[in-house]
Amino acid sequence: MAVKHALLTAVALAGIWVSGTGTALAAGEPGTADVGVLVSRFDNGSFEYPVARANAFTTYQAGEAIGPWTVTSGAVDLVDDGLWQAAEGNQSVDLNATVPGAVAQIFTTTPGQTYTVSYALAANPGGGPTVKTGRVLVDGQNVQDFSFDITGRSHTAMGYIKRQVTFVATAATTTLGFASTTANSPYGPVIDDVLVTTCGCPC
Repeated sequence: MAVKHALLTAVALAGIWVSGTGTALAAGEPGTADVGVLVSRFDNGSFEYPVARANAFTTYQAGEAIGPWTVTSGAVDLVDDGLWQAAEGNQSVDLNATVPGAVAQIFTTTPGQTYTVSYALAANPGGGPTVKTGRVLVDGQNVQDFSFDITGRSHTAMGYIKRQVTFVATAATTTLGFASTTANSPYGPVIDDVLVTTCGCPC
């Protein structure tokens, strides 16, 4: 499957979507910077296309594309909300398929500018381990470790939490990735609703 990347254009007005669907988080809400301008929800930040199998999931292997996202290692599952709750829209991504996996997307940035990445985090409640782990990568470097405990969670009550991390861009494009570090399990961390803003002050 051909790999394609989305090169996103800068916005001229605060709070305008570049692409994708959904509602912007207001400044000051949990999981957002206090002051910021929406850069993009990426293209397909909530993993709405291609469409996964109804009430099930579709597995993507390393080198394959989920719209503008690329599976950069292992394998991941694109999950329909008929199987479990999505945080936004109708689909989400389990970062473990048969093996731990990772996804990444390229977007345009301004060198020296600080950006805030927010995302919804949960985990596949179908099996162990109880705590699923992973990391956020910027240009291949780990910028944040994350974990999610599935105790008390179910397919109809995933318990998504909003996480965020900031970074300073060093080039005209940046690659943002999410990778599982949950080994020896087909049940991994789940991500959805990826959003990027420029970071105001304070940040």
